[in-house]
Amino acid sequence: MSAGTESSHSSPVLDYLHQLHSEYSSLTEGQVATYIPELAKANPEWFGICLATTNGAVYAVGDAEQPFTIQSISKPFVYGLALEDNGRLAVMQKVGVEPTGDAFNSISLDRTGRPRNPMINAGAIASAGLIAGKSAKSKLRRLLDTMGLYAGRELALDHAVYSSESETGHRNRAIGYMLRNFDMLDGDPSPTVELYFQQCSLSVTCRDLGIMAATLANRGVNPTTGKQAIRGEYVESVLSVMGSCGMYDYAGEWIYNVGMPAKSGVSGGVIAVLPGQLGIGVFSPRLDEHGNTVRGIRVCQDLARHLDLHVFNCGGTGESVIRVHFTAAEMNSSRVRTSEESRALHEFGRAIQCFQLQGDLSFTATEALVRQVQQDFDGLRCLLLDLKRVLGINESACRLFYQLLVKLSDAGKSMVFAHTEHIPLLRRYMRVKLEKRFGELYRVFDDHDPALEWCENQLLASTLSHPLERTVAQKDYELFHGLSDDELSVLLPLLKRRSYQRTEVIVHAGDEARELFFVARGHVSVNVTLVSGATKRLAAFSAGMAFGEMAIIDRAPRSANIVADTDVECDLLDVEDFDKLGVSNPAIKIKLLENMSLGLCRKLRKVNRDISVFE
Repeated sequence: MSAGTESSHSSPVLDYLHQLHSEYSSLTEGQVATYIPELAKANPEWFGICLATTNGAVYAVGDAEQPFTIQSISKPFVYGLALEDNGRLAVMQKVGVEPTGDAFNSISLDRTGRPRNPMINAGAIASAGLIAGKSAKSKLRRLLDTMGLYAGRELALDHAVYSSESETGHRNRAIGYMLRNFDMLDGDPSPTVELYFQQCSLSVTCRDLGIMAATLANRGVNPTTGKQAIRGEYVESVLSVMGSCGMYDYAGEWIYNVGMPAKSGVSGGVIAVLPGQLGIGVFSPRLDEHGNTVRGIRVCQDLARHLDLHVFNCGGTGESVIRVHFTAAEMNSSRVRTSEESRALHEFGRAIQCFQLQGDLSFTATEALVRQVQQDFDGLRCLLLDLKRVLGINESACRLFYQLLVKLSDAGKSMVFAHTEHIPLLRRYMRVKLEKRFGELYRVFDDHDPALEWCENQLLASTLSHPLERTVAQKDYELFHGLSDDELSVLLPLLKRRSYQRTEVIVHAGDEARELFFVARGHVSVNVTLVSGATKRLAAFSAGMAFGEMAIIDRAPRSANIVADTDVECDLLDVEDFDKLGVSNPAIKIKLLENMSLGLCRKLRKVNRDISVFE
């Protein structure tokens, strides 16, 4: 099953592959190979694309399940098998590693009679002769088993193609005898040439090619099965000859423009490998003058350019890009919530998914994140991405973020960013792509905390029966919980109403503690100034809540600035009046102190919860 089919909403990666497939389906340049009669029967309109990552995601579009024969794409895998069976030194005595700049069927030997490299037919036949086995049957079985490990499933011969190859393969038989003449093959070369015909006649699909390429990218371990197809120590040797020789007389231009080790085949397949990150397989039978798939070349060029896949410009992998992941059911913003709001966040908070990212955001790193988001797409309401610890980002990551943002928006969901000031490329990319929708969809916050609060407010607005912005009656203040009407009639006349404008400082750090504040309307924030000079919000309060109670208890000077986030109305209880209650109405003071203690306990539990999330 391809990644992206796990939810009712397709992945941005899959969307992009569909876009490429649609764009190049109309490309009709090139001709189907005819020198092997069976290959001439291929439908020239067949076209499949598969991208597989080293962490097991497989994205496939088009004719990705259409069987065809692997042809020369088998060469790097058989070369790897020869290395495993004989070691590098023994193989180097039979097969060189120098590029020729010649076509795939060139007869290119060095002065000792050794084939120049294992990617041309002469070198591939010599590699096939190095496969361990006591008989032709056992060698074929070993070959089939190994190729099955790469593909993640059992592969079989296409006997019609094999017969056609064998009947018309006179040039390859001549190469076999030539190799025997120089002692590059032992004994009769015919069984080895037949084994070569058989390896080229293995039936595969485009999806198989993508996974086989990803297995090489994953140091020889199939990322979908976890099974080892080739020992990791030999993968670098296989990829090296793919990089220098895999595309024959097009190899130099390929590595310059596409920049990934690759191998093509005359049936229309091509694989490309980005070590540590992903593998690509493309299948389309129309070939260019070099014998390479026309559509496959164009697709790989676009993938490399748009996703920044050049091997000499590759970033990190997706394994560690997610530093912390939590939901609003596990951790909340510093906005102090009412009991009702807290219950709602605990019950519905999984709809807010928060990711703190780190490192370099390349295509593969970002794909890992996008795929995780896709798995919870239906239950998601808000996605928060904190980029504070991101070191760098490339255009392919920006593309995935843009596609995910649009997909979420179209589904009525939100995506917000925090800490993007050090990565201006993301803003520029979003501005260009979103155009008139930029201000509407691209939401950025200077810090993680207000971004999370915004997400919480969106969720609470849809789940609570009353609006978040409201005026609270004095009798409904949280600290007055449990007070009787008689006790309220004593306490309420002591309150003094004051109004503050937005951004006004209500309390300055260092002020003497003279009042206890009750918020009747609006929002306030408790801020401290860090050593760096930056301002950090510690907490935020809304209507019905109280602040300044700690200084009331210990009478120490105010330790933080308290600022009005909106226009605010507060009721103030003077500290002298508070003290007098202890004499005239001690029960009232005791209840107030009990409620203060309960509030402080809730805040401490929240701190403990927050620490547990980040540890």
